[in-house]
Formats: sequence, C-alpha cells, structure tokens
Amino acid sequence: MPKISPFLWFDTQALEAAEFYVSIFPNSRIVSVNRYPDDVPPPAGPGGSVSTVYFELDGQPHVALNGGPHFKFTEAISLSIDCDGQAEVDHYWDGLLAGGGAPSQCGWLKDRYGLSWQVTPRQLIELTTGPDKAVAGRVFAAMMTMSKIDVPMLEKAARGE
Repeated sequence: MPKISPFLWFDTQALEAAEFYVSIFPNSRIVSVNRYPDDVPPPAGPGGSVSTVYFELDGQPHVALNGGPHFKFTEAISLSIDCDGQAEVDHYWDGLLAGGGAPSQCGWLKDRYGLSWQVTPRQLIELTTGPDKAVAGRVFAAMMTMSKIDVPMLEKAARGE
C-alpha cells in the first residue's frame, strides 16, 4: 500500500460509492468491506453496517468510510483524472455525472455523492505548459469557457483558429 492514499468520508454510502467508482474505472476492484461490531456506540453506524470499504481505482488504493453526516465534501479537494484524448474525457465525464452529478467549469464536476473530480486531458496540460506562451494563453482562455474539456477545441485554439 502506498504511503498516501485518499480516505473518503461518506454518511452511509461508502459501499455504494465504491461500487459506482469501480464500475467506471478500468483495473479497479473492491478489496474488502468491513463492518461495525454489533455493540458499537454512536455516532458510528448500527452494528453490522458497513464501516470501511477498501477499493482500488485503476490500481490506486482508496478507503471509503461511513462516518455519518458530520462532514461533507467540498471543492477544496478533488480527484484528478489524467485522460488521453476526448474519448477518455467523455467516458469519465459521463460516467461520473451519471445518476445525479453536476458539471462545473474547466473540467471539474461533482459526482452524485458530492465528491469533486477534475477530468483533465493530457493535451490541456501539454498545450498550457509548452514553451509557446501565446499558444498557452489561447488554450487557457478557451478552457476557461468550457465545462467539459473539448480537446478538438483546445487544439483549434492552439493553432489560433
């Protein structure tokens, strides 16, 4: 297990969320599901209910906790997906929005559990960090007008079209 991995706090949907994420990402699986003991005191869930779910997304370990309604996700932290091209952007964007997610700006979205994601094509990073500052500026300006990142439109902006 890596030294650092995401630990996500849910109210009661840890297993449901982990199953949802595993269905979207390749090379993903539920590793283990742990339950609260029968005599657990509040504020933990009722005895026998899911406490933690260990799962992998594209081989990266994650943990989901059913910790109750005390804390909610905010945009102050997000998970970033490195995509290669428009087809991958579309796959992750559409998958994570399914069932009640909400799009935001510049490739960001919130899934139906309130977790923020950045669906970022490599082409955006390459075009905005390259040596040509004029290209980077045009691509950045184009990205600022987008919700879901549109790779062909970024490439068009890079060419000055």
